[in-house]
Amino acid sequence: MSAKAKIRVLIADDHPVVRKGLQMCLARQPQVQIVGEAANGAEALQKTRELSPDIVLMDINMPGMNGLEVTQEINRLNLKVKVVILSVHSNKEYVFKIIQAGAHGYISKEAAPEELVRAIESVHNGDPFFSPEIARAALAQMVSNGGKAEPCPQLTAREREVLVLIAEGQSNKEIASQLGIGVRTIETHRERIMRRLKIRSVAGLTKFAIINGLVTLQTEARA
Repeated sequence: MSAKAKIRVLIADDHPVVRKGLQMCLARQPQVQIVGEAANGAEALQKTRELSPDIVLMDINMPGMNGLEVTQEINRLNLKVKVVILSVHSNKEYVFKIIQAGAHGYISKEAAPEELVRAIESVHNGDPFFSPEIARAALAQMVSNGGKAEPCPQLTAREREVLVLIAEGQSNKEIASQLGIGVRTIETHRERIMRRLKIRSVAGLTKFAIINGLVTLQTEARA
């Protein structure tokens, strides 16, 4: 395969050992060319714009912008790049988050090198790719929800829990007491929820929770 036809890959992960391991793994693949690496979200976005890779192997948890936020920005900017999320997470919450973010694939860091190569090739050819265990988690959740996706997939389970209690009119102190965690942690959750939903008021959060079926008008009225 000629150099021109190779799949150009950018690796974005905040762990040097992981980046080195991926490079070593993919260096043996004649159809793949590593064009660069990034150690955080901002760098991943910058190098995606500068290098125009075909595929970005994107970690979720990185300093600053996380991998999902970078993926969303890549899609917002309409960059002609496809993202494969590479993460230790394999639970259903992340499945729906990465789909909403606009990623084209999701593979576990524990996957075999052959599976990683299949993911790169599949996504490059226009087909989505999900590790079998991740696909099973998503399917199981869809079945349990009657075919509906996880509500508010941009939030974690704990953040949805906090959002419901906020919508019910409880204070940070009351929520902290009910959930058995610190008030400062609740404040952090509240800030993160507002940032992710792009909502700046409790009234707005309450409206969002009602519209998305997390609380009912009757529940909110009793608060």
